[in-house]
Amino acid sequence: MGMRRGTNLPRMGDFNQSVILETIRRSGDGLSRIELVDATGLSAQTVTNITRRLLGDGFIAEAGRTINGPGKPRITLRLVAESRFSIGVHLDPAVITFVLLDLAGSVVRRRVVHTPTTDPRHIVDTMAQSVEELIVEADVDRDLIAGIGLAAPGPLDAEKGTVIDPPKLLGWHRVPLRSALAEATGFEVTLEKDTTAAAVGELWTGQGPADESFLFVYLGTGIGVSMVRVGEPVSGSTRNFGEIGHIIVDPEGPRCLCGSRGCVEVVCTPQAIVEQAERAGAFQDGSGVAAGDVEAVEARLTELCERAAAGEDVAVDVLRRAAGYLTMLISALTNVLDVDRVVLGGPFWARLSEVYLQEIPTLLDGRSATRAVRTLPVDGTVVGDDVGAVGAGCVVLDSVLTPRASALLLDD
Repeated sequence: MGMRRGTNLPRMGDFNQSVILETIRRSGDGLSRIELVDATGLSAQTVTNITRRLLGDGFIAEAGRTINGPGKPRITLRLVAESRFSIGVHLDPAVITFVLLDLAGSVVRRRVVHTPTTDPRHIVDTMAQSVEELIVEADVDRDLIAGIGLAAPGPLDAEKGTVIDPPKLLGWHRVPLRSALAEATGFEVTLEKDTTAAAVGELWTGQGPADESFLFVYLGTGIGVSMVRVGEPVSGSTRNFGEIGHIIVDPEGPRCLCGSRGCVEVVCTPQAIVEQAERAGAFQDGSGVAAGDVEAVEARLTELCERAAAGEDVAVDVLRRAAGYLTMLISALTNVLDVDRVVLGGPFWARLSEVYLQEIPTLLDGRSATRAVRTLPVDGTVVGDDVGAVGAGCVVLDSVLTPRASALLLDD
């Protein structure tokens, strides 16, 4: 590829600016210019020029001086979190979560609404109205909002910005969600798969090294996975990485619509766990939850987790078995992908975490191909239940902030 001299100079400058901003953001308390030179490997002149521009644009500010021995005092530069914002929206079949994030990735305001019927037009109207209320409540300048990140269940057509046929959103077929929300709100909208958004949220807000690799296991109405490899989310050729619903984890398990037995979809999801609990006689009334009744599933799973926490044997057994099946999935993936650690999160994680964190690490170690070399840490998300929405907002901040080597390639 021939380099055309001159055309990529501003690109290189933008890349270096992103490197410096991201280094300051990750430092927490800020860094001096000399520390930035050490941390980035850029020349002192480049650091001086770029920090001058960032100060002028209000992205960073001078935050006090420190005197270390003789010579000039060092001025600490820190991120101005309120210089830019983004909005993250997470569409789950049960609830829609909205967050307003500042440039540090912190949640400034949040709202949660129950997903109204599954009619797409109604959902877009609800989203637009909630976004408007979020901005008004937070009283931030609209011009400082970089855009809306929208996390939705896959599969997606990323090029067209459409949600294709998500299993739990009945009646959705190629819904042009990105353009509909952009039109309704006037903001630029980025559409991302919910599981990938969650991994970005974890990467952004986590305290891990910048080049870490992890598998993120997403526990929502459906189950999905995403992966961060060397500090970058892996999105796949069509941006649909992580569709694991039809991996078989229990060959003796219930039949799945796909024709197989014991797929993740019919064994590991909240609905499947509730059905296993019903079969085990955990609920006295004997009535089953209707397929697709998202709210009833949520209520029953919550009750099951509360009873397990109170030490009720039948509830503990059901959840321990569910943890075992999920471990079958995780071990198959971690043996193939060879990541540094596993992170679990998503809307149902907080309820399941106690039993799952007791069970999964030991079971996973027993099935790990690399256990002679290392133990694979298993952690809960640092972001909490809003990881999908926070991640969607971070995807937008990411495009403002994070250095991408691909930004240096010329678009011919």
